[in-house]
Amino acid sequence: MFHLRLLRTRKRNSLSSLSFAALSKHQNLTFATLSHHHVSTHSHQRELNDNIIASNKLITSYVRCGDLDSAVRVFDNMKVKSTVTWNSILAAYSKKVGNFEHARQLFEKIPQPNVVSYNIMLAGHWHHFGVHDAGCFFDSMPVKDVASWNTMISGYAQVGLMGEAQRLFSVMPEKNCVSWSAMVSGYVACGDLDSAVACFYAADVRSVVTWTAMITGYMKFGRVELAERLFGEMTMRTLVTWNSMIAGYVENGRAEDGLRLFRIMLETGVKPNALTLTSVLLGCSNLSALQLGKQVHQLVCKSPLSSDTTAGTSLVSMYSKCGDLKDAWDLFVKISRKDVVCWNAMISGYAQHGAGEKALHLFDEMKNEGMKPDWITFVAVLLACNHAGLVDLGVQYFNTMVRDYGIETKPEHYACMVDLLGRAGKLAKAVDLIKSMPFRPHPAIYGTLLGACRIHKNLHLAEFAAKNLLELDPTIATGYVQLANVYASQNRWELVAKIRRSMKENNVVKTPGYSWIEINSVVHEFRSSDRLHPELASIHAKLNELEKKMKLAGYVPDLEFALHDVGEELKEQLLLWHSEKLAIAFGLLKVPLGLPIRIFKNLRVCGDCHSATKYISAIEGREIIVRDTSRFHHFNDGFCSCTDYW
Repeated sequence: MFHLRLLRTRKRNSLSSLSFAALSKHQNLTFATLSHHHVSTHSHQRELNDNIIASNKLITSYVRCGDLDSAVRVFDNMKVKSTVTWNSILAAYSKKVGNFEHARQLFEKIPQPNVVSYNIMLAGHWHHFGVHDAGCFFDSMPVKDVASWNTMISGYAQVGLMGEAQRLFSVMPEKNCVSWSAMVSGYVACGDLDSAVACFYAADVRSVVTWTAMITGYMKFGRVELAERLFGEMTMRTLVTWNSMIAGYVENGRAEDGLRLFRIMLETGVKPNALTLTSVLLGCSNLSALQLGKQVHQLVCKSPLSSDTTAGTSLVSMYSKCGDLKDAWDLFVKISRKDVVCWNAMISGYAQHGAGEKALHLFDEMKNEGMKPDWITFVAVLLACNHAGLVDLGVQYFNTMVRDYGIETKPEHYACMVDLLGRAGKLAKAVDLIKSMPFRPHPAIYGTLLGACRIHKNLHLAEFAAKNLLELDPTIATGYVQLANVYASQNRWELVAKIRRSMKENNVVKTPGYSWIEINSVVHEFRSSDRLHPELASIHAKLNELEKKMKLAGYVPDLEFALHDVGEELKEQLLLWHSEKLAIAFGLLKVPLGLPIRIFKNLRVCGDCHSATKYISAIEGREIIVRDTSRFHHFNDGFCSCTDYW
């Protein structure tokens, strides 16, 4: 190929020499004749150039529309072609699946390929055959520019070969902001934050992409303060930068900061996209900020995203997690193009709300629509069986998941099954299932078993589960707390004290329980025996009133859930001041009649609060919806949607 091009060059040089010699023989031409000939040639050349430019634009237009056949017809009809012409068709062939061999043949025919021609082929090798094949072509290229080097460095970085990327990066003759951005992004993706930081601060030129990549890296590793500092130092931000910060806040448990930044973004005139709204709606879900979620819904309806499946799915998930299952369903029905993620969101919503039969019916409908379930679908299905107490059906779905759908079991599936068997009292089968797992049990598996042991007061298996849980992670508070709760329920206070000493020695801190309620877009948070809320006096008065009415109706405080070695009277007082009861009393005072009271809790609701809330719903004639870490409880007329199976 290279010899052929050398012959072409020699031929062109020979023709140029002959033309010069012929011109020398006709020196007797008059000046006027020469002038006329020059003007005519110049005019012809300009017309020819105009035709080439027009044809090139037409080819580019067809290529952008995806009409390759029309582009080729224009190309074939051109009598004179520039290298730009060849490159336009070459790029179209190289990008289209199955046409790369045509691109290769076309490339061989280009009279004078330039560096752009080679870069088009380099990108084609990378997209069609992978980075190693592209590397071989890169090494054979006679000409390279900074784009050539960046293509290879970005390619190696994208597949995690940072050693190869660094090798090229260190020897490339000229670096630009794209080069530095590729290296920073590659290190972040590979989990090498230190190298990403070193590369970022070594860069002599940084674009907004480089800054955003570094912010993403800091957020990925929980270094939120450093991400905030970089964000504050940026003089120019793109939507991707804002998205990185908002998503980072939400993923690091700081949803309030993410929503605050979202409001600032809107005030600066930056328009959100589907990714922005997905993060914001996830933040609303985490905070149970239904009112803000509804405002975001209005924003979606007024934008081109109104028909976007991703945005619609995020809204379905938000309404479900904020306790508004009706609006979630109404929105789900309106989504015209439902993908598997959309179906999963609605099935999970029904499952979390205890509507197991509806979830399973929707699963059947999903299959009838020709949609293939994935592993997340089966987590939702098993969760639905779990919350509805459908043990045999859950076991059947678990077995068919691998056999009929070829879906590999994951720790999440086993956690659902252990919970399903454990809640049903089949603790021995749950232990057998754990022992048969094809991988090392996750701490959550033993945590789930430990919770079931507490429900069924099986001290022997509780100690077995706690021992294994703490061997896997001695810093996790769940193992200590759940085992202490089992001992406390049996009045083994000396063992409770021993557990607490062990927690102190290992610097393990229990996550404090708290509940919250949203009133007029303001979130009110309560902790057990709260002393900070400004309306505490009114709340206590309401609780005292409720306690008298509940006892007259037959309520007896379950002192087993007052996990302190104190007298019965004080235990009753501590139970009355549990965080969810404080939040419910505040809701009764503030939420207008006819509207449901929505309470959210960061831990599982305790048995006494569950019983008391049933009485309160009947006495006050109010619908009370409580979301804990495991599910939703809908209380109405003295009954709960979970039918006490929780």
